[in-house]
Amino acid sequence: MLNLQTFSAKGGNGNVLYKALTHPLAAKALFELEAFFQGKEFYLFDPHGYFEDLKALYPTFSPSKIFTQEVDQIGKEDGQGGKLHSLLEMKHFPKKPLLVLSFDGEKVKDRLGNFLKEWEFYDLGKARLPREFTRAGRSYLDKCNFVTNFAFFRENEAFHTRLTTANYWTGYGGQKIAYWCRLFDEKGQVLQDWIETPKGKDAGVIIDSREIKTRFNLPDFTGQIFIHVQGGAGHDVLKYALDVWGKGENPSLSVTHDANSWPSRYFSSLPAPEKDEKLIVWIQNSHAMPIPKDGIGFCPMGHREEMRCLPHEIAPYATKALDVGALFPEMKWPAQFEMMGGNYVVRPRYEIVKGEKTRIAHLNVERSDLIPAEEIGTPLKEVGRGFILPFPILNPDEYETWLQPNPMSEKVKTLPLSVALYNENGKENSVHFLGNLPRDFKEAFPLHEWAKEAGHGNLFYDLKEGGAPDGWLHATIRFKHKKTGHMAETSFGGHIYNTQMVWRNEPQSYAGSAPGLSTRIFLKIGYETEKESLKSFCWLIYPCSKTSSAENFPSETKLILINEAGKEIAKKEIHLQPNGSFLIKPHEIFGEKLKEAGEGGYVLIRDKTVRLFGYHGIMGLGDRFSLDHMFGF
Repeated sequence: MLNLQTFSAKGGNGNVLYKALTHPLAAKALFELEAFFQGKEFYLFDPHGYFEDLKALYPTFSPSKIFTQEVDQIGKEDGQGGKLHSLLEMKHFPKKPLLVLSFDGEKVKDRLGNFLKEWEFYDLGKARLPREFTRAGRSYLDKCNFVTNFAFFRENEAFHTRLTTANYWTGYGGQKIAYWCRLFDEKGQVLQDWIETPKGKDAGVIIDSREIKTRFNLPDFTGQIFIHVQGGAGHDVLKYALDVWGKGENPSLSVTHDANSWPSRYFSSLPAPEKDEKLIVWIQNSHAMPIPKDGIGFCPMGHREEMRCLPHEIAPYATKALDVGALFPEMKWPAQFEMMGGNYVVRPRYEIVKGEKTRIAHLNVERSDLIPAEEIGTPLKEVGRGFILPFPILNPDEYETWLQPNPMSEKVKTLPLSVALYNENGKENSVHFLGNLPRDFKEAFPLHEWAKEAGHGNLFYDLKEGGAPDGWLHATIRFKHKKTGHMAETSFGGHIYNTQMVWRNEPQSYAGSAPGLSTRIFLKIGYETEKESLKSFCWLIYPCSKTSSAENFPSETKLILINEAGKEIAKKEIHLQPNGSFLIKPHEIFGEKLKEAGEGGYVLIRDKTVRLFGYHGIMGLGDRFSLDHMFGF
């Protein structure tokens, strides 16, 4: 397990230092610096507390003494068996090479120049990214200098992949936006570097595996893209949708989304396969160092004593398809797994193979910082039911909709839950208590048997039989077409929705402070394949934590069609009732205007009055479909 602090959910802040130390363009310089000091006696000055992360990623850095400028750190453990020394003591020791853990070493050198005359200084300056990756006026470790993400990417004899996003950075003041891309193959070798430049402000951005292979004359590949957004602003997460579909007669069609930018100790929401399925987890190393033997493992949820680990290492940036079902042949759905990621990988994808069809989805980050508490499940009346997780319920005459709650923090022991079912007009048809589910429960709930009609469900905490929830409410929703057997699944977390009062920094805002009571959601408009025209759709939900509609009003939602150059070309207004839902089909709403928008066009779902949530997908021939939750910005 790498001893790293990669992400803090407080305020949605990632560890920018982690990104700076692991960036593919920085790793080479840091390995060279590590090699230079190996076997040498040297001192280290750590003005900002970087050493713990540096040591985790580059473990042979072994200074003989570490100095700090923080008075309250003097005498504390230095992370390698010694004690931290005061910076003022340094001049009393024999001169040694001094490594200053700063990307702005010249400033530190100017500060210490008279204090430590004729000392041999080194810093992290050579690991700084080229100037085009940063923006003037920002500190080097400003989070917007490190807007990065990974994406699963495959183009082979059976599958295509398509990444879709938008140049939403300009809305936050971003300028001269460019997407620097590096494609790694299955062995972790670099296949290609290139830059994608948006066609304009608010323009759509598409990275299609077919086009990339042709443009650069590449062989077939299964690997990952590292993407760095140059000029980003507002926040540091690149959000995207990722479509995967089969070539030729292969009927596979599925969608997932961005991987988050930070590795995690553990991941959850991994369903066991059914009897006739194969479960593949794509292990994709996020670092320039190998994942060691036994660094990745899996266990039945709630039983870490049964962890089974990979018996070999995985090369830097390499991709490995692991048959998890073969590791646990005795485990079948609705059982679920927990994955030990060891802080080596960002949110992984899993792929379920059933006959000639596959479907792809992602695991979720399991939080290590949360402390379950009864009060989280008994919110104040001002926020109603508090945390709720909204999700679609498809027409029960045609589709099965299965709900499987997921433990999503390391300390949570039980999940005390109920689910409320609504029709499209916001009427609550029924409420079902699911129980105070133990961490290792093996159930999935058949909502198609409980629901009277299409609409949506709100999962929420219900402590009538006790329990202590963690506030990180998650579930996997599985959809199955009754006639064709085509399936899709998605997972997401709960929030507090559409209350004027704020509790535990909720309702969450995409940018700014709570309450977040507005909507800006991206919906792609479909695309052409060699055999059909795929059409997009969105199941849009107006979730409300308070069950009374007295404080909530119909939405004032605008569907804005944006062309591939980022220009608005059409608009339609719709109105959702509180706790209601609406099925958006752009091809029916905008008709021929979609051709004018181009494949890089998209629909912006905008509402300045309420926070909506949506699930998007693609419809193909033969009742094929994909479905996943959407991203907002």
